Amino acid sequence: MGSVSQPQRRAVITGGLVATAAVITGCSTTSDNGSAPQPSAVAAAAPASSGGAPPKTPSAALARLLDGNKRWVNGTLQRPNQGLDRRESVAEEQDPYGVIVSCIDSRVPPEMVFDTGIGDLFSIRTGGQVVAPVVTGSVEYGPVTSGTPLILVLGHQRCGAVKASYKALKERKPLPGDLQSIAEAVRPAYETVSKVKHADPVDAMIRAHAQQTAAGLRTDPALAPLVKKGGLAVVSAYYSLDTGRVEIIDGAPSA
Repeated sequence: MGSVSQPQRRAVITGGLVATAAVITGCSTTSDNGSAPQPSAVAAAAPASSGGAPPKTPSAALARLLDGNKRWVNGTLQRPNQGLDRRESVAEEQDPYGVIVSCIDSRVPPEMVFDTGIGDLFSIRTGGQVVAPVVTGSVEYGPVTSGTPLILVLGHQRCGAVKASYKALKERKPLPGDLQSIAEAVRPAYETVSKVKHADPVDAMIRAHAQQTAAGLRTDPALAPLVKKGGLAVVSAYYSLDTGRVEIIDGAPSA
């Protein structure tokens, strides 16, 4: 995963937790004539803006994310921390200010949705943002080891995983393979929305699942003490595919 910096202002908690998560991406760029560009050309094309020092409090971290989302909605992207200098500066250690728990949906890339860059976020993506023990360990990593102040559980409009789960649970026809494990994980949300008539029960289930997942993380044994002290906030949110806007459901820090 790479080392995580440990700022003096953050509480560092060590224990038996060992969690690893790695995302490896690769890309190649060619010029119009098909040849690879020179390093100087790549550097010149790279975004130069900086996101500034990482926020140290839950409210500041959430404000940074929502400011970035406004830019995403309005098409005024700054693309901070995406240049060569940023890549080099975080090569030895990282200090992300947020953990995003979101769906694998290709239309909801957290770094773009919040207009962030390299080293800004721990990004954890599963079908329907389902959280199981190994995923919980990954969520705990930043807050427990370096005091990352914010966890945001992001559900999204027209989630295929939740839609398929809703249908399977309603018709009592299990999904194939391990897909059924997703349906079982979102069953509490299905049972919640089934008690009341909704114009769009799947959308209601998406929101309920995000809210329930965040609530569960707030009571997690490793995270609950940090939440109680005010050093960590666990927020549930909903992303609109139509507008690009992130709507906070609950858990936003008051200060």
